[in-house]
Amino acid sequence: MIIAIDAMGGDLAPNSNVEGAIAAARKMSEARLVLVGDEARLRPLLADAPQNIEIRHAEEVIATEEEPVKAVRRKRDSSLVVGVTMVKNGEADAIISAGNTGALMTAGLLITGRIPGIDRPALSPIIPSVDGAGVMILDAGANMDAHPEHLLQYAVMGSIYAEKVMGVSRPRIGLLNVGTEEKKGNELTKATYGLLTNSSLNFVGNVEGRDIMEHVCDVVVCDGFSGNILIKTMEGMAKTLLGALKEEFTRSLTSQLGAMMLRSGFKRVKTQMDYTEHGGALLMGVQGTCIKAHGSSNALAIQRTIEQACKFIAQGVNGLIAHEIQKESGDLHA
Repeated sequence: MIIAIDAMGGDLAPNSNVEGAIAAARKMSEARLVLVGDEARLRPLLADAPQNIEIRHAEEVIATEEEPVKAVRRKRDSSLVVGVTMVKNGEADAIISAGNTGALMTAGLLITGRIPGIDRPALSPIIPSVDGAGVMILDAGANMDAHPEHLLQYAVMGSIYAEKVMGVSRPRIGLLNVGTEEKKGNELTKATYGLLTNSSLNFVGNVEGRDIMEHVCDVVVCDGFSGNILIKTMEGMAKTLLGALKEEFTRSLTSQLGAMMLRSGFKRVKTQMDYTEHGGALLMGVQGTCIKAHGSSNALAIQRTIEQACKFIAQGVNGLIAHEIQKESGDLHA
């Protein structure tokens, strides 16, 4: 399989992207990795790279602050657009970018198009859980507004991913809400509750944001507005907590000694809660495979995302989504 990497996208580009690709290439010799970007900057970083890495030159870069639609239309020779176009043309099986999120979503929609039967794709990150397994969130910001049918489609896609890529048998689907009772929520969640209840999915009911990291379900569905707030709140809380702990444990000699004694335990917790262990956020519902890596992805995060892409492709997830969406649509209209 062939994986295109937007080598110029992200806060730490291109170094971390190249380092992560090299690590992945050494581990997965059957995969062919294509670094898309400025060859003059990339070539010196590949001195000791394995043979299954190559460069596809692209003159332009879409910056993080650029308006997505304009950037995608005007910068046809940007590393991101070239990578997505490779997927569209069958030159690559997947594109990974740590760059402009909106631009990747726009390019995925405009260039590759949607899977038949999918009304709106969903941005689908996996957030850490206390047991290290992770929970998928759909949608985390691709669409600010949604209809109940869209959330049903998110649930179908998330269930297939959790089963085929995360290895979960009969994944549990939860609906993000303000309470666990059936009648809780707004009109969207109330209507979605009924659709999920009548589906063939393993729907476990409403879930509250505070319980998600306890792994009460494997997949959480919500509109993109709520999902984006949820993800960013969790990221902010984790960053604040880790910062506070670091400050506290360096405050005095006694606290430093205590930190040394607890080092192994903290390391295990940090690994369990580390987003880099779960790869990137898939743009679920588009033809081809588009994955958004975190903007500040280090080499390990890029490596994990490449591994995630290979597993997604090997399991034929997009084909399964198309089949199941058609099946669920038929059941709803029967």
